[in-house]
Order: sequence, then structure tokens, then C-alpha cells
Amino acid sequence: MTVAFLGRIPLAMSQMGVLLLVAQATGRYGIAGATAGALAVANAAGSPFFGALADRIGQRPVVLIQSVAGSLGLVSIVFFAGQEVSSAVLVVVAALTGLAMPQVGPLARVRWRPVLALRVNEGRIRKDEVDRFVDLAFSYEGAGDEASFVLGPALVGILGVLIGAEGALLAAAVLLLVFGTWFAAHRTAALVPRGSEHAPTRGVRLWTSAFLSLAAAVFLMGVLFGSIQTGTTVLATDQGHPDVAGLIHAVLGIGSVVAAFALAAVPASVLYATRMLIASGAMLVLASPLMFVHTIPQLVAVIALMGFAVAPYLISAFALAGLIVPPARIGTAMTFMAGATGLGYATGASIAGRAADGAFGSEGPTPAFTVTIAAMGAALLLSLASQRVLRRAKIASSV
Repeated sequence: MTVAFLGRIPLAMSQMGVLLLVAQATGRYGIAGATAGALAVANAAGSPFFGALADRIGQRPVVLIQSVAGSLGLVSIVFFAGQEVSSAVLVVVAALTGLAMPQVGPLARVRWRPVLALRVNEGRIRKDEVDRFVDLAFSYEGAGDEASFVLGPALVGILGVLIGAEGALLAAAVLLLVFGTWFAAHRTAALVPRGSEHAPTRGVRLWTSAFLSLAAAVFLMGVLFGSIQTGTTVLATDQGHPDVAGLIHAVLGIGSVVAAFALAAVPASVLYATRMLIASGAMLVLASPLMFVHTIPQLVAVIALMGFAVAPYLISAFALAGLIVPPARIGTAMTFMAGATGLGYATGASIAGRAADGAFGSEGPTPAFTVTIAAMGAALLLSLASQRVLRRAKIASSV
């Protein structure tokens, strides 16, 4: 859905926008990373709660209230950043804003099975075709996520050049108000079952070792996003072009979008756990050259290649979670996964920001990129360790 795609862009813009705005306002990357991280942490912490609430009372009222509150929060960040307030105030305002912002992407994934169930009842598709269409839908949603990662930072970069980081965040507020409320009011929201309307879960639990492994996997991807955004900002600033940091980071998503659409051609016999293992190994190999990057063209080349491994990893993790989680908890699960990614972003941005400020030795982008490489090493180890449990995960009842 176009509305769902546009509705998820403000969250992608907000993290990079806050990072740039606070870095320019304070001149300190550690504070900037902490403020952007606070937004992401609060969003991560609140996402499972709002996902569970959407499971109980429906997506429409939850997303509507969050969209309005999140939009007001982004405006508040811009206001306080211009008042030379303490860093603590910026962190608190960013945290409250992150708590309010809706997770449109995960909630859009929740809507696909009810939509396909309606298609089955209408005789437009066969029941045995549902899993194939779900796979295609999740590839589409994954491509949408990656495209938002491209467009969000790119918009921040473009608007930052034209009207400043303040204008970029205000634009994100407008987008959230318009398309977040539109997504809330969309007719597909009414198709998602609420509470007792859900299909029986047949004893399938949410907090299984398989699901927790997937949550840890996307957490590490969040660390990648946070640390590489911070490293990119530092390098671009050192090169005298701080306003293009968003555009540089957007290159990461180009390969991801291509790879996301290409995943639809991967045979079903290649299990999601196998795809995650291959992708994690590829990400570690492709991230290693970050240690030797010293110019913007070098950075663009490295992260462009990294993008081709990002989408297969994330899409496989979300798709597998959608299969093993019981229907009555799917909203909680998807928002928890997205929250884990946001928590990873906060962790990566914060640690990389401190590293760039010289907290662990030398200063500059290289220490920040070391965090990225370490995260990918951990992702590979996790994929290896969790292969058995992911392959044996019980499939929940579906459509």
C-alpha cells in the first residue's frame, strides 16, 4: 500500500534528522547520538505495548492517536533544539516523541493475512496459494522498509541543504500527521481481528527461543543502522559536507531495495534460517572495508554493496516471525521486532557516537564503524547458533 509506505517514512527521517539537528546545535556527536538513541529506545520500548493494544482494540484508534502525538513531538524537538536548553531536556523530549510514533511498517505486515483471507473467501485466490502470496507480500514490505530507509535519510539530506535540519524534521511531522492518520483510517484496518475475534492459537507461545533469537537478530541490524549513520555523519562532517550525511546513508538502502524484490525469486526450499545465515556472513565480509574508509566516495562504494545483504536478513527474520507467532499475538510480535531494531539503532548510535568522540581511544569515523563490524560479527555468530532452533520452530496456525 502506498499509504503504508509513506506512513513509515517519518520514523526513518526522525532518527537521522534528530542526529543532524542536535549535532549541529551542540557540536557534540555523543549528545546527538544519545538524543537520536533516546527517540529510538522509547519507540522500541513502546512498540510492543501499542502492538498489543492494537491486537486488543484494533489498529485504527491506536495509530490515529500515535500519529497526532508523534507529529507534535517532532515539532517540539525542533522548538527545544533552538532554545539552547540542556542536553537532558532534548533527550527527554526525543524519548517522549519516540514513544508516541507509530510503527506503520510492522502493522502493515499484520494486515496482509486478513486481506488474503478475504481474497480466499471471495474466491479470488486458492487457500493453498496463501503462503506464496504472504512470502511475496513480506518481500514487498521488506522492500518498502528498505526504500523508506533510502528515502527518509535522503529527504533529510535534501531538505537539510535547502531549509536546514529543522525544516527536515518539520516536514517529517507533516508527513506523519497526513499519512499516519490516513493509514489508521484505511479500510484494511477493519479487516484485522481484535481480541477474541482472532483464530485459536492452539497453545503456540510468543516468547519462544526461536522468536527471541529473531528479536536478537534484528536488534543487531539496528546496531548496524545506528552505528553506520553516526559514522557517516562524522566522516561527512570531517570532509566539510555535514548536510549530505543523509544522502550518503541512503545509498545503503538502494541495494537493499533491489535485493528485497529479488528475494521473491528465491525457491521456497531455501529456508528463512538459511537465508539469514548466508546474509549475515555476507554483511560481515562487506562491512569489513569500513575500517579503511577515509573519503566520501569510498564510503558510498562500501555501503552500497552492504545494502545487498541487509534486505535478505531483515525480510527473512520478519517473515519467519510471521510464521511461528500465533495469530492473536502477531501485532505484538511485529511491533516487538521493530522495537528491537529501534533499540539496536539506539545502542549503535550511542556507542558509535561515544567512540567517535574518543571515549575508547582515537576519534573520528573509524571507531564508529568498528561498532558496525562488531555487530555484523555477532549477527553471524547468532545465525550459526540459532540454525537448529529456527529450523525446528513450530508453525502457528494461519489463514
